[in-house]
Amino acid sequence: MIKQPAAVAGSIMERPAPPSPSLPPPPPPKDYVHYHHTDACSFSRWTAKESYQFMYGKPWQKVTDLYLDVVNGRLSLSELFGKETYAVDGGAEIVKDCDKSELVRNPAGDRTGRWARVTFKILLSYHGSSFDGWQKQPGLNTVQGLIERSLGKFVDEKKVQLLKEKKLPIDGCAVVAGRTDKGVTALEQVCSFYTWRKDVTAVEIKDAVNGAAPGKIRVISVSPVSREFHPNFSAKWRRYLYIFPFNDENMDDKEGQSKKNVLDVTVRREGQYGECFHEENCARVTDGDDQHESQTRNKPLTFEISRVNHLLHQLEGKLLSFRMFARDTKASRNIGPPTECFLYHARAAEAYLPCSKDGTRTKTMCIELVANRFLRKMVRVLVATAIREAAAGADDDALLKLMDATCRRATAPPAPPDGLCLVDVGYTEFDRKNCLIP
Repeated sequence: MIKQPAAVAGSIMERPAPPSPSLPPPPPPKDYVHYHHTDACSFSRWTAKESYQFMYGKPWQKVTDLYLDVVNGRLSLSELFGKETYAVDGGAEIVKDCDKSELVRNPAGDRTGRWARVTFKILLSYHGSSFDGWQKQPGLNTVQGLIERSLGKFVDEKKVQLLKEKKLPIDGCAVVAGRTDKGVTALEQVCSFYTWRKDVTAVEIKDAVNGAAPGKIRVISVSPVSREFHPNFSAKWRRYLYIFPFNDENMDDKEGQSKKNVLDVTVRREGQYGECFHEENCARVTDGDDQHESQTRNKPLTFEISRVNHLLHQLEGKLLSFRMFARDTKASRNIGPPTECFLYHARAAEAYLPCSKDGTRTKTMCIELVANRFLRKMVRVLVATAIREAAAGADDDALLKLMDATCRRATAPPAPPDGLCLVDVGYTEFDRKNCLIP
């Protein structure tokens, strides 16, 4: 047996083991602080936490119940303002002016090849609280998923065979004017569907979708349109209405109730500040909110509707970058033209919900916004920020100044989705006379 020299044996025993692969160290925790406003209202302005609690501490169920009645044709939004519906089809408000370019120029029978397909425009209403938003997602109850499953029976044979080969469900393909988030209602959403089958009728499509979820979704109309029609790209404007309900007026201590709304509402820890704080450099607020609570007792706890209306009115007729009022947008769409919107109409007015079973009416503030386009969550952030600035007594151009901010935390967390409704989408030039709030 040959023995190794002691020195050599020792060197072999002392040879260090190869380094084992290890995960990179976790990033150090970031300490986020409030966005520091520098105007005279900086100490009167609600923090993100206070704004969130004020917005969510309202009787939102009354608003969702109203929207359910409107979706099913039992009420119309015009009744909130003492107006008559300008057109009715089963109780739903219909805009009669249609873009002639939408109409089918030539019958499908006169076309050949790829031009032989038939495109249908579907006008529908759905109740936001009954769905997990528009966009189809696995395991979720979405409007798009429901509609496309309903349209599967109208898919042409070639596409059916292709889907079977890929082991995919036989669903239709619906293109929409604008995707709505979870909880957002739509009264005249526009989507389109095409097929190469010539035996499909508008009535069949309407019946198929209406039978998918009665009481939650309702097709107002289905009509054949030109192949060039696109619900999103062909649209010239979109109109949203936000209904903000106030607490019952018969409460004895209004000031105490308002203070409760701001300070004492219990909120969920998970996502309690909404989507506002998932942006880069704009993460969730920590317990740093507590250092401002000593100043809360000196903050205004109410706001005037007329003040909100005046702040919003400053945005009309201007092409502006609303990037500070957007949330969850891609980095490539956070600067330049993709952030610019033109607001045709931005108004707020007082209105009352119809009487409840006990005979009481709920006071609300309705905000109507019409623009050529809207960014993601822009309406909800704009509503919450306008209310916050009105309560703080900010200058007339407060919303305009916020557009030059360097961080999205300068604006308020998004208002609850329960109050938001996509009223309609326009394919002709905007006409102010059709607005609910003059």
